[in-house]
Amino acid sequence: MIAITGASGLIGSALVWHCNRAGRADLLLVDALGKGDKFRNLSGLNFADYLEKEEWETRLDSGALPPLEAVVHLGACSNTMEPDGSWLMRNNYGSSRRAAEYCLARGVRLIYASSAATYGDGSQGYDDDPAGLPRLRPLNKYAFSKHAFDLWALQSGALRTLTGLKYFNVFGPNEYHKGEMRSMVLKAWEQIQADGRMRLFQSNTPQYADGEQQRDFLYVKDAAAMTAWFLEHPEAAGIFNLGSGTARSWNDLARAIFAALERPPRIEYIPMPERLQRAYQNHTCAALERLRRSGCTLQARPLEEAVTDYVRNYLVSGAGLQPGDGG
Repeated sequence: MIAITGASGLIGSALVWHCNRAGRADLLLVDALGKGDKFRNLSGLNFADYLEKEEWETRLDSGALPPLEAVVHLGACSNTMEPDGSWLMRNNYGSSRRAAEYCLARGVRLIYASSAATYGDGSQGYDDDPAGLPRLRPLNKYAFSKHAFDLWALQSGALRTLTGLKYFNVFGPNEYHKGEMRSMVLKAWEQIQADGRMRLFQSNTPQYADGEQQRDFLYVKDAAAMTAWFLEHPEAAGIFNLGSGTARSWNDLARAIFAALERPPRIEYIPMPERLQRAYQNHTCAALERLRRSGCTLQARPLEEAVTDYVRNYLVSGAGLQPGDGG
């Protein structure tokens, strides 16, 4: 059995979907569903059991979990603007350590979500060699909580058997619940439906024209496939970037969204909020050399193809991922 924490989230539910398509339903799902609608991300998917986060952690402490082949630990607060650093450290760092210590003590495979946000302003590059972790300087509390666990895994020696995945800008079906952390694709879809335009931040530096700031965009279906690859290859331990390996501009993304809707682009550039300016990444791009050396040859689909699939097959219909969907 495979345990997936954060199972109703964007990447978690896509991983459940991917496992179902591969014929696996021996899945123990873990999350905190609360009073929202995240349950919809799991509706129609197949799994063996479900635990609320509190029960999961109680069973971690008591050792009362069923035999597990692997744990994919995706559960975390992903809000890069979360102001409560103490809560982030308990929820992101503390929960990750608890899962890691349980798995290490029992020889259970652990794959956990790190984040490209740990690279900070990018001045140290985007090389995922674990030896470079101490040089990184995260720009916000969320990124620090992720980086702190990466450092613990490195310094404790746990990275010899654990696998940390630094996801870059993941977008796709089942992200509606993420509030301000929703991707620009979903936000743009909402804006275009409202008044025919989408809005991008003006540049905060002369180095980039408005909308020419760059991101490494990764479709969630590809993120799920790459994550599942590591389940099949326990020898691939350490830190790995998961992205497309190509930096594309926000303007590129905007043009892809309008093209998927068969509309001419209408983009408005708005001032970047002051609270974002000091922590804004103007460029990200995953270095994929270590991923390729591990034996993973999976490629992210082109941005335009991914946006078209998301817009036409999910946003227009309001549908979520289902096992019968195309890959």
